[in-house]
Amino acid sequence: MDYISVRQAADKWGVSVRQVQAFLKNDRIKGAERFDNHAWMIPADAQKPGDPRRERKTPRNDLSADLDYVVSATVAPWPSHNPDAILDTVSEKRLRLQYEGELAYLRGDFERVIRCFREIGDDDAAKLRACALTMAAAISTGDYPLFIEIETYRKGLVQAKISDNITAGAELALSTAYVSALAPNMVPEWLKNGDFSAFPFQAKPDVAYKRAKYFQSLGKFDAMLNVAQTALEFCESKDVIIYAGIYLRATCAMACSGLDRVDDAKRYLLDAMRIALPHGFITPFAEAATAFGGLLELCLEQEYPEYYDTIIDQWKRTFANWMTFHNQFTKDNITSILSLREYQIASLAVGGASYKKIADHFHISVGRLKTIMHEIYGKLFVSNRKELSQYIL
Repeated sequence: MDYISVRQAADKWGVSVRQVQAFLKNDRIKGAERFDNHAWMIPADAQKPGDPRRERKTPRNDLSADLDYVVSATVAPWPSHNPDAILDTVSEKRLRLQYEGELAYLRGDFERVIRCFREIGDDDAAKLRACALTMAAAISTGDYPLFIEIETYRKGLVQAKISDNITAGAELALSTAYVSALAPNMVPEWLKNGDFSAFPFQAKPDVAYKRAKYFQSLGKFDAMLNVAQTALEFCESKDVIIYAGIYLRATCAMACSGLDRVDDAKRYLLDAMRIALPHGFITPFAEAATAFGGLLELCLEQEYPEYYDTIIDQWKRTFANWMTFHNQFTKDNITSILSLREYQIASLAVGGASYKKIADHFHISVGRLKTIMHEIYGKLFVSNRKELSQYIL
């Protein structure tokens, strides 16, 4: 019988050497034999193992290893002169779709992000990897049915408890939506506590970015800045672009703005723009325009006036879609967004009870009650009892 090497099999099947090694590790290549401690003999007529996207379900232990592989294979930095060149470095379609989705998202092409997600099909590892990005695209387009589809899929994986990395990956994608919807109570405990042990080293900057956004949703700008600055140390490079690095710089700018450190905020924001805007990466600025406190418009007018209209126009569309998403999400998750006492107070307020009566009922002062009502209004993006009534039964 004729045999071929791992490298020859990879070239023959159009996959990476690492993927062939994964096939071998999981006994998926019939007739393959190890002839010393470091090499394999693969039958020359061996068929490439079935594509997981066309298989009914990936075995649980294989899915955990495959997810680690997909994550590690899709966090490579992009060439700073031409980030799209990253697409030429991958031969596996599922990996290429992840990079295509990220490039499209940064440029505001959210429909392309969703198409990339659909093209992945039933490949669970690649689907898991792409869920967080696609959830963000669903929010930016106001596509609530797509959000529910991904949320249901992710919650099913969390409940299945397949492995630590799969559970954490599913929860991370859900957290993307929860912090966007200003529902920090819904994020997992490991993210609140900063336990990133379930993720490979290369993915930690992106996970840290999500934790910084968690602190932003709580209004804790000092903690937000500390997390983003620490993570940014792993994204510093003059010759490449790191996806998380753009967002971490923008996050530092937002935190500094919240702390009234205007000069630092401007420095971080311009640094992010210098990296992103020459390649048309406008989304990190458009989706968070209000969080920069007017600094975004100032920097665009002074340094990048050619992008001003494009970014502001995208902000208008995205914010309108975000409000549509937020309103529906809040209706569906009101008891998770509000504490039990907040919900009870809101219910009495909607029922027409006076502040004095509500305060007496809960044995608190009217002043304290007004503070609680202000917090409730802020969580739900409403300003009076009439608007509050749309969320409280």
